[in-house]
Amino acid sequence: MARLALIMLLSAWLSGCASVAYVGQAARGQAEVLNKARPIAELIADPTTPEPLRSKLRFAQRVRAFAIAELGLPDNASYTRYTDLGRPHALWSVVSTPPLSLSPVQSCFPLAGCLSYRGYYQQADARDYAAQRRALGEDVYEYGIPAYSTLGWFEDPLLNTTVRYDEATLARLIFHELAHQRVYVRDDSAFNEAFATAVELEGYEHWLASEAQPEAMAAYRRSEQRRQDFRALILSGRTALAELYASAQPDADKLVAKQRIQQGLAEQYAALKTRYGGYIGYDSWFDPLPNNAHLASVATYHERVPAFRALFRQSGSFAAFYAAVEALAQKNRAARDEALAALGASVFSGENQQGLISNDQVLPRQPIVPDGSSMTTE
Repeated sequence: MARLALIMLLSAWLSGCASVAYVGQAARGQAEVLNKARPIAELIADPTTPEPLRSKLRFAQRVRAFAIAELGLPDNASYTRYTDLGRPHALWSVVSTPPLSLSPVQSCFPLAGCLSYRGYYQQADARDYAAQRRALGEDVYEYGIPAYSTLGWFEDPLLNTTVRYDEATLARLIFHELAHQRVYVRDDSAFNEAFATAVELEGYEHWLASEAQPEAMAAYRRSEQRRQDFRALILSGRTALAELYASAQPDADKLVAKQRIQQGLAEQYAALKTRYGGYIGYDSWFDPLPNNAHLASVATYHERVPAFRALFRQSGSFAAFYAAVEALAQKNRAARDEALAALGASVFSGENQQGLISNDQVLPRQPIVPDGSSMTTE
């Protein structure tokens, strides 16, 4: 708690008055997460703990041990405690973009660097910020997040907002969040999220192999195929909008064409939904129609996942992979982007594809929620 107080004061001093309120709510929210945490071992031994929760906590312990022993992820006190926040999401995130751009508005802070989103512990605060961005004429995407990483600054507990998910989602989430503690590059959200997602996917495949669960692997591959098809649809819309925004058309004409592209995406989704027997997992993406901020979040979190998974295949082990990623992290951003682009090109040219599922991305990280969920995405 002393560290939290120091971070709050330092951040407020460095950020200036405009950011004091935001930093303050973040510090209060993190304090709540830490203050309510109880040791998982204690909860498992407590006879009053509901059996469904006890079972999930035991499973989380197994997954965490696997992540440390088999995936080389950090061995610290993260996920050794449990916090019940009494709400469905740990926090709410807001992404915004200009009306004719797919580039997210950046928020920059002294300790975290620049991020392509803002997170709020109270939904009302997120809605207020989203309303401010909409008043500026921006496209806005607001969504709930079940978990996040403090990058090792604190001992991240397991949250009630995550244990409600199925075991597959919970395992992937733990791998993803621990990966953030393994490698993190300041001011490069796309790099950080794609790396963590790659670890999540590779880690989950290793977990399934170790558990000898052929049915679970088959279900995973079916789910990934759905994600691939949906991703291809969304990325086609993103490409069409990018070409539109780069054109010489007047802005008024671009806005009209933008609406046509959005409506076209909805029609294509209806056909895709029929193909999958009425699967509803992505319905919320089209109510209302996906805007620039939705599509920007896809690129921010997943565009480079194929490149990282190709690098994993080249590396041959998690230890070698982390070393290669750390070497990339030492490069300047332009050099990182160039190296990842080359790796991504090798995937799409047919190299390094053995063992890759779909395009090796998961849409989008809030983080993933189970197949068939009514939440924002799978």
